[in-house]
This record gives sequence, C-alpha cells and structure tokens, in this order.
Amino acid sequence: MSLFTKKKDENSDVHYEGNAIVRMLSYAKPYIPQILFCFLMVIVVTAMELYKPIIIGDAIDLYITGDFLPGEMVDMRFQGIVKAAIAYIVVLVVLFICNRVQYLILQETGQKIIYEIRNQVFAHVESLSMRFFDLTPVGKIVTRATNDVEALNDLYSNIMVRLFRNVMKILGLVAIMLYRDVRMALYCFIMVPAIVVLTVIFKNISRKAYQIAKTKVTALNTFLSENISGMKVIQIFHREKEKHEEFCERSEDLYRAHYKELMVFAIFRPSIYMVSIIALIIVIAGGSYGVFHGLISFGTMYIFIQYINSFFEPIQELAEQFSTLQSAVASAEKIFTLLDEKPMIHDPEEPVQLPEIKGRIEFKNVWFAYDGEDFVLRDVSFTIEPGQKVAFVGATGAGKSSILNLIGRYYDIQRGQILIDGVDIREMTRDQIRGAIGQVQQDVFIFTGDIASNIRLRDEEITEEEIREASHRVNADRFIDKLPDGYAEKVSERGATFSAGQRQLLSFARTLAHDPTILILDEATANIDTETEQ
Repeated sequence: MSLFTKKKDENSDVHYEGNAIVRMLSYAKPYIPQILFCFLMVIVVTAMELYKPIIIGDAIDLYITGDFLPGEMVDMRFQGIVKAAIAYIVVLVVLFICNRVQYLILQETGQKIIYEIRNQVFAHVESLSMRFFDLTPVGKIVTRATNDVEALNDLYSNIMVRLFRNVMKILGLVAIMLYRDVRMALYCFIMVPAIVVLTVIFKNISRKAYQIAKTKVTALNTFLSENISGMKVIQIFHREKEKHEEFCERSEDLYRAHYKELMVFAIFRPSIYMVSIIALIIVIAGGSYGVFHGLISFGTMYIFIQYINSFFEPIQELAEQFSTLQSAVASAEKIFTLLDEKPMIHDPEEPVQLPEIKGRIEFKNVWFAYDGEDFVLRDVSFTIEPGQKVAFVGATGAGKSSILNLIGRYYDIQRGQILIDGVDIREMTRDQIRGAIGQVQQDVFIFTGDIASNIRLRDEEITEEEIREASHRVNADRFIDKLPDGYAEKVSERGATFSAGQRQLLSFARTLAHDPTILILDEATANIDTETEQ
C-alpha cells in the first residue's frame, strides 16, 4: 500500500495484516535451546509444586492419623515426620535452584531479543524516505522504538514460559486429583464452567482496553514531542495556558483508558477469588463428609484443599497472561507495521559506479509532486557545469528547496530525468550521490554531544586537524576558541546554548569537513553576519 493512500494521524495506525504472534516467535528461533531448557525447568518445578502437598498429606495419613502399636508409636511417627520434613526441604531447594536458573536464562534471552528488535527498528527508520517523516509524527516513531518494543520484553522473558507452566500445572493437577480420588476431583471441577465464562468475558474486554490505552499513549507522546520542540513558539505567542489545557485533555484520555484497564482487573480478580472460595467450600464440605464416613483419609482431604487453592491460581494467571499477551501483540502489530513500511526510494540492483563525481548536474523536463498529484515543479530543465555557481531565486513555495532535495534524491520525480555527470541519479546508489553532496540548510540540526562530534558525525576518518581547518574556513573558530573547552565543549539538545548564526557556522564546518564535490546552500546564511557571509 502506498504512503499516499494510507490514512495516518496521531490516534490511528494502519492495520497490520499478518500473524503477529508467529512473527514475534520467529525472533526467538536463535534461542530455542535456552527456551527448551527453561521449559524443562518448568516441568521439574511443576512436578515439585504438585508433590509438596502429597508429602504432607501422606505424612498425615501415615504418621499422625495412622494406626501404630503402643511400643513403636512415638519413634516411628517421629522418624516418619523427619523423613517427610527432609523430603519437603529437598523439594524447596530444587524449586529454588530451578526457578533461579530459569529466571536468569529467560531474562538474559529476553533482553537479547529486545536489543535486536530495537536495533532493527532504528535501522529501518533510518532507511525510510523523507516522505515518511513528512507524514508521520516524531512522537509516534519514538513510541514504537521505546514503549512498544519494551512491551515485548515481558513476552520473551516471562509470558511464554509462564503460559507453559500454568498449562502444565493445570493438567498436572487434573491428572493427580483424578488419580487420587475421582469424587473429590469432581467437587473441585464444579466451578470450572463459571471460570471459563469469566475468562472469556475478561479476555474480550481487556483486549479492547489495552488497545485503547496504547493508542492514547502514542497520542500523548506525539503531543509532547511536538510541543516541547515548539516551546519557543508557544511562549512567543503566549499560548501556554491553551496548550496546557490541551495536554490535560489528552492526559485525562490516557488516565481514563488506564482506569478502564484497572476496572477490568478489579472486577475479574475478585470474581475469580469468589469462585475459588465457593469451590473450596464445596471441597471442604464434600471432603468432610468423606472423612466422617470413612470414604477418604484426612491426608487426602488436606491434599485436595491444597490443590483447590492451587487450581484456580494458574487459571487466573492464564487469563491475565492472555491479556498481557494481547498487549504485546498490539505493540508488535504497531512495530511490524513500521517495519513493513517500504522506502519509496530504492537503489538499483546493478548501479552505475562512477570512478569520480565531477559535479555536472542536469535537469531534463522534470515534473515533481510530493503527493503524486499537486506538482511543485513542472517541466523544469537546466544544466549546472562543474565549478559553476548557480542561485535559485523565486517566491515562497516556488520549489527552490524542492530542487535542492531532488539533487540528493531524497524524493523521486514523477517525470523527466536528473543527471549527474550524464548518469540518471536513479541508476546510482544513494550513498554515492549523497557522499558527493554537501548540503547546508537554513534550519540547522545540532546533536547532543560536543562540537567536534557534531562536525565529524561519527566519521572517524575526519581528523582533528580537518575539523579545525573546516571551522577556520567558515570563521566558526572565532567563537569556538572562546569556549572553555573549545572543540570539546558540550552541546545540549538542538544546540540550544548557541545562537542561530553559530549553529549555521557549525553546519557549514560540518559540510566542508566531509569535503563534498557538490555544495548546496539552502538559505544557509540567513542568520550569519555580512562579514562572515562574504
């Protein structure tokens, strides 16, 4: 689907078409051995947890309520209770070790997977075309790379294994209860239909609540990103009160969404607890009747009381985990929608590689529209020879900046050709084109770090001498040398501590340090004094 046909706003997302769960699990493939080992630990832990009540129940029947001869009563009972206590301690130790090992492996595995997904998301965002960023709020992209990615962490490091553990525990409880006493087991199962009905209702309601909450989080992040970036404009026009009121409205929307989530859990959990208490009353009543009439032993009744307490806990956890899983799926769908966003500009399969770009630029009957329909440039043709200086002059909106962006192939034209050294730029790689072009814009972006890193932009081939030379050529060294730390001076976000002119000089120095063949200036001296401009 084309970007032009997608309806996007801060409160909606393109619907993801595909199986998000299968795609999520594909990221776990490299870690299958670790996950299988954790599943093995889960089986051991489940077995130990099911065995604990049996140890005590059998000890009650054998050593407390059992029949003994007077001479051997005390010693045998004491020895039996000691053996039961030792067995119980061994079980607790095994549980501790298995849970600890499982937790460490799962957390490490989950963090590795999340690390890979987060890097993949950012790398993909870097590959997208400028048109995507024209249409997509920054806050939405940030939410995808942070909140939504982190929401998947619980899936990989917790949910998968806990789902397996709870299913194993339920199946184990059912099997053991039926094996020990069918009648008592049936007492335990009487309230299962009510649990199933509550779980289905909870599942449907909680999914909607999760989806609404995530949409509201995205909307709030988008609002914050936009308005904090534009705070100077807000203060200039004295709109703080109005913007604060708008923020409060969005914050209240998020509050209400989270409140609905809480209300769903506030109703579901007590309902499950009430059902479990009813089931416990039935088990105690039925068990007491069986003990009084000699149908079951007191130890068996104890075992079933413990099991009924354990039986509804994994069912409740399963329902809540399914809701958490749905939350992770909702986040995954948003992430995969972003990852499936296709760049509008592609490198050719067999690109033309020029040994050297000299800088001859030719526009041949170029037509261009950002949205594919309303043309900004119509049948534009001109030629710029290497070394020639050309100025584009025109009214606002005439297409001056568009021409400059097209040279670097940040957008693709609809008709005509753009040639560099006689080669259509669509037959060249974007890296080759942009590596030969240095562009200085009026709206300069300065990154957090220091002055040297802003000029170098992580290109380690640029030496300190080249940084100083570039700064000297544009007179940026005049203010840099006066700073306490010089080129190591810390730079805040967007270079807020520097004037607009100083930021433009840093942008000039950055461009010259990369030694471009083609230099493009988009009103790049608007904030620079006349002497420096000359």
